[in-house]
Formats: sequence, structure tokens, C-alpha cells
Amino acid sequence: MPSNHEIDYKIYGEEMQCVEIELDPQETVVAEPGSFLMMVDQIDMQTIFGDGSEQSQNQGFFGKLLNAGKRMLTGENLFMTAYTNVGNGKRHVSFASPYPGKIIPMNLTELQGKLICQKDAFLCAAKGVSVGIEFQRKLGVGLFGGEGFIMQKLEGDGMAFVHAGGYIVMKTLQEGERLKVDTGCIVAFTKRITYDIEMVKGIKNMFFGGEGFFYATLRGPGTVWIQTLPISRLASRIIQYGTYKRKEEGSILGGIGNLFDGKE
Repeated sequence: MPSNHEIDYKIYGEEMQCVEIELDPQETVVAEPGSFLMMVDQIDMQTIFGDGSEQSQNQGFFGKLLNAGKRMLTGENLFMTAYTNVGNGKRHVSFASPYPGKIIPMNLTELQGKLICQKDAFLCAAKGVSVGIEFQRKLGVGLFGGEGFIMQKLEGDGMAFVHAGGYIVMKTLQEGERLKVDTGCIVAFTKRITYDIEMVKGIKNMFFGGEGFFYATLRGPGTVWIQTLPISRLASRIIQYGTYKRKEEGSILGGIGNLFDGKE
């Protein structure tokens, strides 16, 4: 029997998505603070330490505090929020993605009970899913992997939802099959995937290729989810565009250029 609450869901939208969770009486979903969108009557909202899983509940106050502190290492909040249906019929609560992209439903039962994902990927999950941290054992991965030494770890046998930027590409790797990926584009991978870092070959490629000095190497067997637009890449382009001054600004040619750019 599954130890997690069995929740139903529906995802709405294309680029700015939200997920609607359907809760039976006494079912609970836990979510990151700030992801809440809306809910109907007779849903009780409570702020909790940790993730509300059985493992967390059995640890006592200091155990919960330690787990919550570990979550801070991944850049997440010290607390999580639990939403419980206290009514008699089905009730709905919705959560929204914080930036343009996709929400990915992950059935942990079908993923051998464990998923490793980037630090800010977790959105919400059925109560009972454990949200922890995964240390990268290799020094090179931690220093140059784009996500540092620490990633998120989702464990259990229920539904979890992660979000990522742009379009999501899912790749299934066979035993020994390798996939080279930009370090910031990895969303998640299953537990049998091995993750390493390789240096880009060639001086010209390193300094003038525009792709950085390193890329991630993922080796199967297992499944990998890749995002086409990491939020870090989007943010850097916005900053670059906002601080860039056109050389021809103030000139006749500059005015024409701005017309084509939509600035006028």
C-alpha cells in the first residue's frame, strides 16, 4: 500500500502553468511557500517544519529543525505549507509556476522511489513525499556543475511536481549511454543516472564558444529531464539587455534601429 496520500491533479496553461490538486477528505498536499494560487472552502492551511513525511514526523522537534535547516542549503524556505481537505467532499487547491516554463508531474512509484532535481525545482507534492538534499560526491561536480554540491532529493511513492523554464525534453538513457548537457539545463534525473563534469576541449571553444568551460555528462541507465531556458540564463540576458547602450543611440540610424526593435 502506498504510504503517501494519493492525489489527483490537472495542469492548466502552456507557458505560465498552474497545477490543480484534487483532495479527497483528509488528504493533504505540501508545497513551497509562495507557490499557492487559490483554493476553495474547507481546505485547512498550516505552516510546518520539514515536509510532513512520516520520516520527518518521527524525528521530533530537533530532527525537524535539522531537516528544515538542510532545506535552506538548497536555497529553499525553512518552512513548508500543508493544505488539508477538512470537508466531506472533494476539494481543490492550485499552485503556480514562478516563471515561464512547464510543470512536470512525477510519479515516484514509477521512478523507483527517488528523483534528484535542481535546487529550486520542487513545487508541491502529496503528503508523505520526503523532500531532502543530495550531496554530489565528486569535487569537480560540486565546483563546476552549475548547481554546486547540493541538489534536491524527492523520495516516496506518491506524486510530486517540479517546474522548469522553457520547454522540457525527456531523455531515456540505456545502460552506459551518455548525454552531454549544459550544466544549467538539467532539471532532474532518476537515481541510477551518474552525473559528472567534463571540460570543453579546445582553447577556442573554451574562450570564444560562448558555452562556458564545462558541461555535464549524464550516464544511463535512467531518465533525464532537460529545460531549454534555465531561469539563470533568462535573468542574465535581461540584465545584459537592460544595461547595454546602443552605440548609435541619439543618431538618425539609432532611431531607425529602435523602431525595428519596437522601442519607439
